[in-house]
Amino acid sequence: MPWLVMGALLGLALLSALLTWAARGYALRQQLMDQPGERRSHSVATPRGGGIAIVISLLVTAGVAIWAWPESTPTVLVASLGLVLVAGIGWWDDHRPLPAMRRLLVHFIAAALLAGLVKMNGGSWLLAVLVLLFTASLINIWNFMDGINGIAASQAVVAMLGLAPVLPWPYSLAAVALGLACLGFLPFNFPRARIFMGDVGSGALGYAVAAVLALASVRTDINWILLLVPVSPFLVDAGFTLLARIISGQRWMEPHTQHVYQRAVQAGASHPQVTGMYFALGLFSITVFNVCSNLQPRWEAAVAITWFIALSVLWLLLRNGMRHRQGNT
Repeated sequence: MPWLVMGALLGLALLSALLTWAARGYALRQQLMDQPGERRSHSVATPRGGGIAIVISLLVTAGVAIWAWPESTPTVLVASLGLVLVAGIGWWDDHRPLPAMRRLLVHFIAAALLAGLVKMNGGSWLLAVLVLLFTASLINIWNFMDGINGIAASQAVVAMLGLAPVLPWPYSLAAVALGLACLGFLPFNFPRARIFMGDVGSGALGYAVAAVLALASVRTDINWILLLVPVSPFLVDAGFTLLARIISGQRWMEPHTQHVYQRAVQAGASHPQVTGMYFALGLFSITVFNVCSNLQPRWEAAVAITWFIALSVLWLLLRNGMRHRQGNT
């Protein structure tokens, strides 16, 4: 059985890679190209939509899970429906740009499905509401942070690397499968981007990460605040950048290049250097998470809050330092 599971998981990574290759051919034929611009961090026209490979790979995994564990069918089907909704609206947007509020409505519907699953699986109403808001946010955060080569997929990989050890069998396979699906996509997106994830992939990836975190919230005793630590690099950069844009009166839903990771590229760092920096920060985050995941809940919360404060200070120092080098933008 272990060898069968291992073979199936490796096959999942290969499937994701083959589907990414096919998605690139489709994007080139359909002229689905992201053009360079002042609000983008790339310099050459690049096909988009490769994230559909991750989505299809996860849906195949869902089918296998239903076959292997029939009792999981209702939960897996509802979670998969949410994934299809987010990926579907993203696929549509990749082909024909949609109003932001229409996309956001679909995101909240998908998030509500996930929140309902949490409540049905023993979670409190408070936890369900938190999952609703967090899922809708993470869908958009992953979209906002998918701006340089490899960063969105690699952060999902490192987060799953942290979550898989704390989830009981067979739930840990959800984290492993998501990480491997991203690994299959990464060679086409890093270090040189031959295809971008697109909205179909970035939003769906945010939803999938949120789904694994929601699973951990009902299948482990870990404090929900500590569960946020594996995705803290994205939460802090996206969250504080969004807050700064709102305070300054900017149109916060429009594309921009003001995240710290984007400013680092503008300051002269390469995409691999910045993605590597975030990956290292992610590894440190999951180390903190795993070391502290067996503490009493109040101490888990204290560690998580301390970590987020430290990361926020680091964000502020990096942002101000790069703004000083570049001049105010």
